[in-house]
Amino acid sequence: MSLRTVILYGCAAAVVLPGVEVIKSLVGGGRHMSPVEPLRALWGRPVPWVAAVTTGAMTVMAVVQTAAPSIMDHLRREPGAPWWRAVTALLVQTSGWYQLAFNLAALIVVAPAAQRAFGPAVMPVVFLASGVAAQAVSMAGWSPTGGGDSVALCGLVGALAVTEALRPGPLPRRLLPLLIPAAGVVLCVLHNNHGVGVLVGCALGATLTVLRGRRRMAAPRTAA
Repeated sequence: MSLRTVILYGCAAAVVLPGVEVIKSLVGGGRHMSPVEPLRALWGRPVPWVAAVTTGAMTVMAVVQTAAPSIMDHLRREPGAPWWRAVTALLVQTSGWYQLAFNLAALIVVAPAAQRAFGPAVMPVVFLASGVAAQAVSMAGWSPTGGGDSVALCGLVGALAVTEALRPGPLPRRLLPLLIPAAGVVLCVLHNNHGVGVLVGCALGATLTVLRGRRRMAAPRTAA
C-alpha cells in the first residue's frame, strides 16, 4: 500500500469519525447510542422533506444507472465535456456498487442532519455548491473522468463540523470537528476533489454561523 493511499484512508477516517460524533451531538445523543436511535431522531417529526426528496431522487438515479449503465456516459464528467456535467456528475456513481451503496447510506444520515441544522432552503444550497465546485475542479484537471455525490456529502459534513466547532461549549468537543477541515486541506494538497467539497462546505458553514450570531445580537436592539 502506497503512502498516498494510507494518507487518503487517514483523511477518510478524519472526516467520517468526527462527522458521526457531530451528528450524534446534533440529535442530543451520547457515545453509546445504537445506530437506529440517531436515524429515528433525524427522520422523525417534523419530517425533513427536502432531505427526503434528495434521498429519493438519488435512489431513483441509483436504480436507473443500475438498469441502464449507459446513462452514466451522458452525465458523468469527462475530458471536453460541457460545463453542465459538473452538475449532472453528482447524479451518477461511476465507481461501482460499493460507491453507490456507501453514498446512499451516507446521504440517509447526513442530509436530514444538515436540514435540521441549516433549514430546508440552505441544506440543498450547501450540497450543490460543494458538489459542483468539487466536480468543476476535477473537470479542470484534477480528475477529469468520473462522478458521484460524495463530494457534496463532504460539503454538508464540513458545514456541520464548523458549525459545531464554533458553537459555545467544552473545548475538547469543539476541537474534534476541526479534524474535518484539516483533512480537507490535506486532500486538496493531494488533488483529491473531496477536499474541495469539504472546504467549500466549511466556508459556507462558517458564514452561516457568523450571520446567525449577528442576527441574534441584533435582535434585542431591533425589539427595543
